[in-house]
Amino acid sequence: MSELINGILYEKRHDIIINNMSDGIYYYFDYDERSFQVNMDFQHFHSFYEIHILLAKSASHLVEGIPYTIHAGDIVLLRPSLLHKTIYPQGAPSRRLIINFLYPQEYLDSHPAFSRILEPFGQDIPIFRFDQEKTAILSDMLNQVFLLSTRSMPADILNTMVHAEFTRFLYRLWELRSFNVYVPEKFESPLSEKIYQITSYIHNHYSEELSLESLAEQFYISTYYLSHRFRQVTGYTLIHYIQMTRIRSAQYALINTREKITDISAACGFTSFSQFNRVFRKFCGVSPSDFRRDPVTSSFPTHSA
Repeated sequence: MSELINGILYEKRHDIIINNMSDGIYYYFDYDERSFQVNMDFQHFHSFYEIHILLAKSASHLVEGIPYTIHAGDIVLLRPSLLHKTIYPQGAPSRRLIINFLYPQEYLDSHPAFSRILEPFGQDIPIFRFDQEKTAILSDMLNQVFLLSTRSMPADILNTMVHAEFTRFLYRLWELRSFNVYVPEKFESPLSEKIYQITSYIHNHYSEELSLESLAEQFYISTYYLSHRFRQVTGYTLIHYIQMTRIRSAQYALINTREKITDISAACGFTSFSQFNRVFRKFCGVSPSDFRRDPVTSSFPTHSA
C-alpha cells in the first residue's frame, strides 16, 4: 500500500527496473528503508549515476571523504566513480528513494542535451535542497514515474514513458539548480575539518606521491597526531585510505577504458606493477585483469545503500 511521505509516493520494497545495464538505457528505482545496523563499512562507487532522496528526518552522506548532513527531501546526486556512502542514524529505519540510471555513451553522443541536463551531478557539493514549492514540483514528477509502474501496460510502453518522465525530472532539476539552498553544516572541531581537508586532497592528488610525512608537513600537523586523528575521524589508517582511493580509481579505469593495466597502475599513483597487483588483490580479491574481464557492481564489500 503506497503512502505519501514528504511529498514522495512510497511503498516499502517497491522497485521499478527498466532494462539491464547491458541493454542500453537503464533505470532502477528502489523504494525501501535502511537502519543504522546495515550502514556500509566502506565507501564505494558505481559505474552508473545515482540519486539519493532521503524521506526520513536526517542522515549523513560521505562523498569523496567529506561528510554532509542531509535532511528529509534533500537530493544527493552522485556521478559515476564518485566514492560515497550513506550513514543512517540509530533508531527507527530511515526511508529513502534511490534511483540508479545509465545512458550508453553513444546515446549521450547523439543527444548532446543530456550532457547539459546532467551538469548538476558535477557540482563540488552534489547535494540539492529547495524550498517547498520547488521541492513539490520535482516530487510530482517522480510520483508520475511511481504511478506509471502501478498501471498495466506493455513493457516497451512503460519503458518509453518512464524514460520520458525521468528526462523531464532531470531537465527541471537542471533548470532549478541555481535555487539550491543547501549549506554544509560546520565540522565538529577545527581538527576534524583539517582531517577532511586531507581526505579531499587525497581524492584530488592520489596519482601523486603521498605519505604520512608529506601530508603532515603540508597541513602543518605532526605525523603522530595525523596518524592517530586520521583513524579516529575516518575509521581508516592513512595508508589504507590512500590505497582505497587509488584502487577505486583503478577499478573505474579498468571498467570504462581500454588502457593498458600497467598504464592504469602508474596513473593511479602506484610505484610498481607488483605493488599495484598486490594491493588490488587485497581490496578486490581478484587480479586487475580478472576484474576487467568480470567487473563487480560495487568496489568494496559493503551492505546495500
